[in-house]
Amino acid sequence: QVQLVESGGGLVQAGGSLRLSCAASGRTFSSYSVAWFRQAPGKEREFVAAISSISGVRYYVESVKGRFTISRDNAKNTLYLQMNSLKPEDTAVYYCAARPSTVAVTDPGEYGFWGQGTQVTVSS
Repeated sequence: QVQLVESGGGLVQAGGSLRLSCAASGRTFSSYSVAWFRQAPGKEREFVAAISSISGVRYYVESVKGRFTISRDNAKNTLYLQMNSLKPEDTAVYYCAARPSTVAVTDPGEYGFWGQGTQVTVSS
C-alpha cells in the first residue's frame, strides 16, 4: 500500500506559477504509476497528468499541455506538478493518485490510492 499527501497549493494570480508535491509513504513508490487529477466546484474529477512507473512516459490533458509538467523523484518518494501560466479555469482541488502498475491511465476509477487534495485558486 501507499499513502499520499499533497502540498504546495495556494492562491496565485493569472499567469503565475505553482509547484505541487505529493509525498508517498512506502518503499515501493517506484513501482506505482501516478497521476494528478483536479476537481472544480460542481464539476466531475478531471484527469490532468500522469507518469508511468518504469518507462516514465507522460500524459497530459490537452488544456494543460505546454503549461504543466509532471515529474517524479523515486529516491524521495515524491511526485510533482509544475504549473506555469496559470489561468482562472485551473482553479480546483488537485489530487494525486497512484496505481500499482507500469501503465499510467487517465481514468480515475483505475487508481486505488488517493491523497486528500490541495486547493489551487487562480485569480484573474
